[in-house]
Amino acid sequence: MSKTADQICGMAFIKPQYIIPFEPSKESTKNETVSKGDGGEPPTKKQKSTGQNKNRPKMNKTPRSSKLCPSLCRIRVGEEVEGRCTFPNCGFSHEIADYLAKKPSNLGEVCHNFRTFGQCHYGLTCRYGSDHIKGSANVINAELWEKTEKRKPVRNVIDREVQMDLRKRVYGFSRAAAALKVAQSSIARSKASSAPKNKIESEEDRKKEDKNSSQNGDGFAENHCEGKNTDLANSKADENQDTFTEDEQINFRLDEKKKIHWKDKLYLAPLTTVGNLPFRRICKKLGADITCGEMAMASCLLQGTNSEWALVKRHHTEDLFGVQVCGSNVEVMIKCAQVLDEKAEVDFIDINMGCPIDLVYKQGAGSALMRRQSALEHMVKGMTQVLSVPLTLKMRAAIYHDTRIAHSLIGQAKHWGVSLFTVHGRSREQRYTKQADWKYVEECAQAADPVPLFGNGDIMSFEDYNIHKENSQISGVMIGRGALIKPWIFTEIKEQRHWDISSSERFDIIKEYVNNGLEHWGSDTEGVEKTRRFLLEWLSFLHRYIPVGLLETLPQQINQRPPPYVGRNDMETLMASRNVKDWVKISEMLLGPVPDDFMFLPKHKANSWS
Repeated sequence: MSKTADQICGMAFIKPQYIIPFEPSKESTKNETVSKGDGGEPPTKKQKSTGQNKNRPKMNKTPRSSKLCPSLCRIRVGEEVEGRCTFPNCGFSHEIADYLAKKPSNLGEVCHNFRTFGQCHYGLTCRYGSDHIKGSANVINAELWEKTEKRKPVRNVIDREVQMDLRKRVYGFSRAAAALKVAQSSIARSKASSAPKNKIESEEDRKKEDKNSSQNGDGFAENHCEGKNTDLANSKADENQDTFTEDEQINFRLDEKKKIHWKDKLYLAPLTTVGNLPFRRICKKLGADITCGEMAMASCLLQGTNSEWALVKRHHTEDLFGVQVCGSNVEVMIKCAQVLDEKAEVDFIDINMGCPIDLVYKQGAGSALMRRQSALEHMVKGMTQVLSVPLTLKMRAAIYHDTRIAHSLIGQAKHWGVSLFTVHGRSREQRYTKQADWKYVEECAQAADPVPLFGNGDIMSFEDYNIHKENSQISGVMIGRGALIKPWIFTEIKEQRHWDISSSERFDIIKEYVNNGLEHWGSDTEGVEKTRRFLLEWLSFLHRYIPVGLLETLPQQINQRPPPYVGRNDMETLMASRNVKDWVKISEMLLGPVPDDFMFLPKHKANSWS
């Protein structure tokens, strides 16, 4: 089914009875900073942040002296307080009664963590503590706690000893060093074998060369076509040879690797900030087959940074999970691959070759790797050597919109040991301002054959999915913004229907996300506010969904701007608001009132409406 220009971009066709006149004073189309301290009024021109995502408001950190010592947080009824903290210069408070007296009021009477696990990890600091705090100690449900502790719902939590080894630079990287040598040797031999032979100046020398070639048969030419020299070919033919050549080692590692059946899988894109573990759990429940962690910087992982290793965490429901790493240095990326292979439970590792952010690009990482082919080849071949799981590449169509290079790069990289390619049908220069070019994605799929390739870009319905899959060589699709706007898109694709989801069902999904956030980030004050901020980031996408029952023409396209409209009930109207203050109201329904010093400005400002 072909689409007109109006259907692809412009205004969405909403039934007339729901459309309301646009009033700028009531409905803001800009994502402005919201601050409770100034009464929630938008900032003046001078107060506004200059430039995209610059000078964003930051959370005020609570001083340590006002926090309760972690050694005392989970103290149980009947346990002694004295001697629990072993740090002589501990800056935290150790006065439980004083802390509880100053602690902010509870946000609710039911603690999700306590009811789910049998024990709240945040104990006396929990903002729902009335459910499990008795006097000045915690109670536990021993039977439920024993069951959940054995299950280990969250994996890939970095071990303290490993973290210290990384920070002190004493972690053993002998495998990574050997893999880098193999990759360098293999590439050097490949270049030498493909280099043109020295020009034969005299006719006599030419005849000698022809004579030698005829005596040696076709072996010399064949060895050059295969990228191997004569010595290596002879050594391979030697039956008494016990050691592998470098090329054979790479092939041997490929045969050893875990096999993944990629065909027809629905892949949730690795999304910075909003693609966190609580959100991935939502998408997994709604039908996503493959999930991947947020982009993690390889150098930070090697430094043992807690915030970076948090991006590697995996929920037990994620049965096909990968980690995406980003970096520009070949050695660092190979070392990072080794650590993840040895210390994390992952099914595959993905190299980020699509990040368009200037800070990443200028360092030679992300989409800049598309112009650094030699470094990329060393990186892929080296990482393949140390990994026991598949290595995948996610890239854009090009760096500049008028110079597409992905198909050429894929044609070479498929021989380096890559197990899957993913192509976003836009260039770095285009970001999200143009339609994804799926014809070019198909061209890339043909270049990748027989290696599977996933397409990515602008999938917003099962009809979009069907159009791109029919008569195409792509093995599957990756969905990013479409999943952020409506995470039930995976259900729609699998059931081949438009789901006219009600506002109460959508609110239940948001509530489940909040519970996931309280598990992941914590139910203390800092955890609650982290959950709120990540929820608001998601709502900056979620409000773009237009209910099926309100549309005159189906399906909704990702770049369609809805006119101001009202929903079928008050909740649906609130969820459709583009005003940040209304998103805050939704968060307050689940997480209580925002703090007095609260400020929020959405981090993601990707132009989804051309």
